[in-house]
Amino acid sequence: MILIQAIRNAMVNDLVVRNVADLAAVPTGRSGRPSKSLTLDQALAVLDAARGERLWPYVAVSMLGGIRTEEARALRWSEVDLEAGTVAVYRSVRRTGETKTEKSRRMFQIPEIAVEALRDLVLKQAAARAKAGMAWKENDLVFCTSLGGPMYATDVRMEFKRITEKAGLGRDWTPRELRHTFVSLLSDSGVPIEQIADAVGHSSTRTTEVVYRHQLRPVTRTAAVALGPLFESKGKTDGGQS
Repeated sequence: MILIQAIRNAMVNDLVVRNVADLAAVPTGRSGRPSKSLTLDQALAVLDAARGERLWPYVAVSMLGGIRTEEARALRWSEVDLEAGTVAVYRSVRRTGETKTEKSRRMFQIPEIAVEALRDLVLKQAAARAKAGMAWKENDLVFCTSLGGPMYATDVRMEFKRITEKAGLGRDWTPRELRHTFVSLLSDSGVPIEQIADAVGHSSTRTTEVVYRHQLRPVTRTAAVALGPLFESKGKTDGGQS
């Protein structure tokens, strides 16, 4: 479609006689794999496998904060308050730099597990900055390369697949499914769908219900920080049994 439009514009400017792209037979594309959600046990396994990995803070904030992948890669330290345990989303890595919708501009609280992961990241980034010296590119990015540059989506996907494989779940998972997991686990924990929609920046609850929520259990409780006690209590229980 981009090529057809480009040649069409060339025709308007008398640069070509006809649009040959219109004559091409375009093959039917394959439909994408439907997104899925980690169960609580799978989510715990992924968090455990991610600890110590470079992507650990990214996984923790994405799974326990519900941030979009394009929002996470654009997140800056000036938008993170480690004392309050909050993250503010004002931009994304989209071409315009804007978030997907106006409602996507939001501030949310993350559980202590994710806060600790970010505190550890502060120290590791300081060490990386000192090691890189003049080669360091200061972008104030929370999630960045070893030289301070932006992370590419392909790199994040490959690292995440290694983590899910390490967790015993195979490689058929993508980073965006951490957001689906966030929604599903909150719903399963009893958080009202309206609060979940607010937490993930959806303008209506329909998208949250139809696209993101993979486990259904109607109940009542509060929003994002419900995941903190959920994971901590589960970890203590499992630790006591082993």
